[in-house]
Amino acid sequence: MSGELVTGLKCRLCGKLYPKEALNFCTDDFGPLEVAYDYEAVARTLTREAIAARPRTMWRYRELLPVDGEPTVGRHVGCTPLIRADRLAKELGVAELYLKNDAVNYPTLSFKDRVVAVALSKAVELGFETVGCASTGNLAGSVAANAAAAGLEAYVLIPDGLEQGKILGATIYGAKVVAVKGNYDHVNRLCSQIAFRYGWGFVNVNLRPFYAEGSKTMGYEIAEDLGWRAPDHVVAPMAGGSLIGKLHKSFRELETLGLLNGPARTKMFGAQATGCNPIASTVKTGAGKVKPVRNPDTIAKSLAIGDPADGWFASKMIRETGGWSEDVSDEAIVDAMRLLAETEGIWAETAGGVTLAVARKLIEEGRIDRDGSTVLCITGNGLKTQEALVDHLPRPVVIKPTLEDFEALVEGAELSAGLAVASM
Repeated sequence: MSGELVTGLKCRLCGKLYPKEALNFCTDDFGPLEVAYDYEAVARTLTREAIAARPRTMWRYRELLPVDGEPTVGRHVGCTPLIRADRLAKELGVAELYLKNDAVNYPTLSFKDRVVAVALSKAVELGFETVGCASTGNLAGSVAANAAAAGLEAYVLIPDGLEQGKILGATIYGAKVVAVKGNYDHVNRLCSQIAFRYGWGFVNVNLRPFYAEGSKTMGYEIAEDLGWRAPDHVVAPMAGGSLIGKLHKSFRELETLGLLNGPARTKMFGAQATGCNPIASTVKTGAGKVKPVRNPDTIAKSLAIGDPADGWFASKMIRETGGWSEDVSDEAIVDAMRLLAETEGIWAETAGGVTLAVARKLIEEGRIDRDGSTVLCITGNGLKTQEALVDHLPRPVVIKPTLEDFEALVEGAELSAGLAVASM
């Protein structure tokens, strides 16, 4: 695996190098740490031929993941479908549209299974027996499920008031689920204190540098499935801001290794809800720093992080690639969830609604080229956020068990359709 290929953890501000240990910040300037690789060494074994010969999981790109031996957690994660979305493309008025559908990722139906597979495999290597996370929902379920499979004790801390589907999706695996009064930022702060106090491995605290690298595998898969090319545009939802940054990093790494047919010139577009839009606001105003949203208020709870850890880096990267960021209302989120389901048969959670609604807005604004290739990142499954749709969908029609009642229903529907057309 990548033991000899990882040179250490590098500060994103000053460049200081640290050993591969459970540490997420630079002790000199408190800058965040990320994994650094010896790309010349990686290139010796990571070839298209080597990748094609490996199993269809995220670990086919193992030289670019910070696990020293064989992965012990999440061996079957990744390689989700990249879907050519022609019906949705026609609706949006674009030529080439794809959906990276992590709503069917294994085992908990979200992209978080990627980051957790890396973080918990690293946790086992480092000797942790108890792990945990701060979560707005998807991460809670993924940590709980993967910890259970690995025989690790898990503590999952969430904001009080999270969607019931996501609470059950963590509790069923036997994790100790703790709801905290307050928002995600309160939860995250508490988890940092717990990790320090008890010496546990929190995936998005002291294990964060390793955890974040798992997101890159979405980008590798997109490029491989496009015939080893980077798309012209990628639209991704933003919570803490890590995913969109790692997607960009993945394309640049493939370019560095000579695996792409051409340069990586992807414009990155970030999607947020208007009720919690600290990164989008930073991009649109051109501000030099991210202004936190103290009281997030949106149905897209998985994106409701008011003080994003990677917000400044995400906004800077978006501008540098020539991309942009937008935010959308809760009403637009629901409309987009329905549009995605009705055109492509994909039921995404609210974050997917945010991504599609923002993409539509960016296309209408002329920021996304209608003739280019665009990938929308669908990061979670709609089964987890049913509350968002309950009051926005029609109830089933009730009839008697007779053919006459059904015929009356069909004829009535045809008549209604005809009247609607005639009135246009």
